[in-house]
Amino acid sequence: MSTTAHGRLLRRTARRRDAGARCELCEAPVRGEHGHVVDTRSAEVLCACRACALLFEPDGDGHFLRVPERRLRLTGVRPADLGIPVSLAFFVTAPDGSATAHYPSPLGGTRSDLDAAAWQAVAARAEELRTMRPMVEALLVNGVRGAGECWLVPIDDCYRLMALVRGEWTGMSGGDQVWAKIAQYFAQLDDAGHRRG
Repeated sequence: MSTTAHGRLLRRTARRRDAGARCELCEAPVRGEHGHVVDTRSAEVLCACRACALLFEPDGDGHFLRVPERRLRLTGVRPADLGIPVSLAFFVTAPDGSATAHYPSPLGGTRSDLDAAAWQAVAARAEELRTMRPMVEALLVNGVRGAGECWLVPIDDCYRLMALVRGEWTGMSGGDQVWAKIAQYFAQLDDAGHRRG
């Protein structure tokens, strides 16, 4: 997803909080937890009511892909293996197998292409990464304050984290509150992963 698309997604998220979320496919109201789909043409994540979300598959090849719900904490993958310059990032693959790195920041997100050989070496050590669905799932890496966590998550989880960083960041270093919220985010992710496991 481009930086421009990131900005649009974050602005839409803020508007939804104000006006109440609606399905972006049929305009039906959606309440609380709801599904998402990825528009494969723009790589945007869209809110979807249950009925619309069920029309699409996460592994399809159409215009929209449903975002799946699996959350797996990975072993055998270390943040250092990916050679990234920051402690918080997520990685998304395209249908052609290429991977991009995304870095949450107070201004939204930064995107860069990942070295193909580095990605293949990491994926070779983690069976779950070989089953990662393009565009709708991501490898989420948390090296904040030595955490060393790696997760396979739905892409919408990553954009929630980006919105958290952008919304809570203060000053040059983020402030204590943003780091506490990030720790809370990963604790909740851990709880959700255990409930599903």
